[in-house]
Amino acid sequence: MAARSKEHQAWLDGLDAESRAKQTGFIDGISAKLRRPREIEPPAHPYRGAPDFWHTFEWPLEERVAKFMDNFKAVGGHTVRLANMEEAKSFIAGKAAEMSAKYVIRQNQPELNELGLEAAIPDAKISVWNSDPEEYWKARAAEADFGVVVADYAAAYTASITVTSSKDKGRSVSLLPTVLMAIIPIDRLHTRLGQVLINFDQAGRANLPAGIHFISGPSRSADIENDLTIGVHGPGVVYAIIVG
Repeated sequence: MAARSKEHQAWLDGLDAESRAKQTGFIDGISAKLRRPREIEPPAHPYRGAPDFWHTFEWPLEERVAKFMDNFKAVGGHTVRLANMEEAKSFIAGKAAEMSAKYVIRQNQPELNELGLEAAIPDAKISVWNSDPEEYWKARAAEADFGVVVADYAAAYTASITVTSSKDKGRSVSLLPTVLMAIIPIDRLHTRLGQVLINFDQAGRANLPAGIHFISGPSRSADIENDLTIGVHGPGVVYAIIVG
């Protein structure tokens, strides 16, 4: 049995050596056509992570807002800046009427509990995520016309909205409805994505949320022929509502 095992290992080692020889020959052929020597050692990296200047890069508040709005629009999203949550409620209600929304689902957050969307959109049924343990909430989110969330953070440079998951903040609310309304309190809008990520590092592994989701405009998908399709893997219409 031991002899057979050694014989089998020798056969595997032979296959490995043959495969590595083919790889080397392939790379050497490319190097020869490029007329430059093959790189064997990995290139030296003078630093790890972002360079020092990036850690201090910061836009003033108004430029931060302007950059976020420009960058979000550039990827097909919609943006608006409003003075307060009352205006945000009116904006969402107006869009719901304009788009004939019949079913709205929202996260179970204090800001949204106080917003009063139920009274502002009387013609639509509004459900609160995970408020009924007997309900199949993913199905409810999938059939919703509007999903309403409050962002945990946002980054202007990449026009990214960060939404975390918990039992009261299901990922499906931002992922499955046709239209997403994401409210961004202005004090949560940062310049760089690194300013957002550091919060999760500092919280520690034990305090990480169930999910961390980055939303940069509507869902955009393309096959190998670069045929762009909107709304396949997420909402096709996304509104970033900056409040403050």
